[in-house]
Amino acid sequence: MKNFRRHFFACLAFLMICPLISVSQNQRLPLSEKSRIHNEIPDQQYQARPSGDLKTSPAYHFESSGFFTKQVNVNANGENIVGDAANEPSLAVDPTNPDKMVIGWRQFDDVNNNFRQAGVGYSSNGGQNWTFPGVIDPGIFRSDPVLDFDASGNFFYNSLTTITGAYTCNVFKSTNGGAGWDAGTEAHGGDKQWMTIDRTDGQGNGNIYSCWNSAYTSCQPGFFTRSADAGVSYEPCIEVDGFPYWGTMAVGPSGELYITGAGFSDGAVVVKSTNAQTQGSSITWNSLSYADLDGYIVGQAPINPVGILGQVNIDVDPSTGPGRGNVYVVASVARMSNPDPADVMFAKSTDGGLTFGAPQRLNTDVGVGNYQWFGTMSVAPNGRIDVIWLDTREFPGSFLSALYYCYSGDQGTTWSINKKLSESFDPSVGYPQQEKMGDYFDMVSDNEGAHLAWANTLNGEQDVYYTHITPTIVGLNENPAAPDLLLSGYPNPFRDQTTIRYHIQGDCFVKVVICNIYGREILTLVEKAQPSGSYSVNFSDRELSAGFYLCRLSAGTHTVSTRLVKLK
Repeated sequence: MKNFRRHFFACLAFLMICPLISVSQNQRLPLSEKSRIHNEIPDQQYQARPSGDLKTSPAYHFESSGFFTKQVNVNANGENIVGDAANEPSLAVDPTNPDKMVIGWRQFDDVNNNFRQAGVGYSSNGGQNWTFPGVIDPGIFRSDPVLDFDASGNFFYNSLTTITGAYTCNVFKSTNGGAGWDAGTEAHGGDKQWMTIDRTDGQGNGNIYSCWNSAYTSCQPGFFTRSADAGVSYEPCIEVDGFPYWGTMAVGPSGELYITGAGFSDGAVVVKSTNAQTQGSSITWNSLSYADLDGYIVGQAPINPVGILGQVNIDVDPSTGPGRGNVYVVASVARMSNPDPADVMFAKSTDGGLTFGAPQRLNTDVGVGNYQWFGTMSVAPNGRIDVIWLDTREFPGSFLSALYYCYSGDQGTTWSINKKLSESFDPSVGYPQQEKMGDYFDMVSDNEGAHLAWANTLNGEQDVYYTHITPTIVGLNENPAAPDLLLSGYPNPFRDQTTIRYHIQGDCFVKVVICNIYGREILTLVEKAQPSGSYSVNFSDRELSAGFYLCRLSAGTHTVSTRLVKLK
């Protein structure tokens, strides 16, 4: 390993004198530049937004057979706060009561100011309603939120700050479902940190592990720490073999620790320790391997100009079935065997991360010109693998993106169809003086389904959402059933005309209206009693300016909205 490190630093020294390769066309970067192009800095001062300036609009939500989506960063009345921004969400679900969950995000109080804080919201009814009580540390610069939970249902929020000019992290703890947080514990840290907690029945139960980008660290040359006392304190930093960055971590069923990320080779670095779970141990790295993803992790791309296209995801099968202990890696990568700018690629290890099989592409679109970005994975206790991503396939040549999902019930051998779970949206809407939607999404799976925290602009601005996905909405290698959509518009976006389609289940009085982004009605399309069934109505108004609108359907006592985009 000493020879390996000497070789690495020799390469690093050489690469540091290489010119920066342009990333505007997804070209590859030297390691010395690639690992350094993303770092969080407070480049604008905090400015409290006047309370009288807080306009609101209806919060976006959507429900359909098998999944639903709810906006998380809402005010006390459940309304969207106009003019703020939220991105880069992380999610934790209470294992003792999955109705309780917490989502953290980067909160920008004003899109005209780049100062970010530790946003947080919680739900006690399975994600149907969310409470945003305010940021954890008001007026303090915070970024890169990562949340996890222990086996007892305590929530932990790892948050990066640079108050003193050095990159450090604080880990906040909540024992009441996210409604209140302690003062936080200093946990070393650095840029693009990740955190995971051991919830096995072994000796490492309650251990908290954190790893971050070695290019930005508070304890050079170290960039990994452990808490063996349930977060009371964090041990001195150590190095990790392979120097992974922009990645995630996972604990296997026997308490083994896995770390993944981009590295100085293509694909993903995978590092394993079997003694990190042992309190007082001098942590050693048992293996260093590479998962071939037929591509490389993209540092910047036009679709997320100053961000990355998602981190490298790693998870382990915890089930008692045939896949127990399998290690899975997923990432959105720029392909090497073809010119595709971003595909969601999957690799599997059946020998505890020592070797990985051939890469599999999970998105099934035709052609090599679409972006499949922010690929995110989680594994359920029964071994089911869930994967989501953003996808531009509906509008080739544009950046308009929709949420897609697929899953595998046989250890990644076969996969379900690609299921679209949202309308397409423009990811550039509502940039908070920083041209990106963050760098990652987060997902937690249980046997019933997948809990997803993600960001989008479906409400006409950048906001954070929770989506619950039931895998039975799609079948394995089957044609999808016709979706039971309550309200939709097609085409959307549109220029001159779009068709509003809706379905009502029972005789009732129906009203379909077009609203501006503040929820004010500007046009009524339908207002009458109708019997149960499916309907459509054309919407065309050449006098409306280009922009974002809401279509709202009221059927009896039920109301649902969907976003419409009118192009120039």
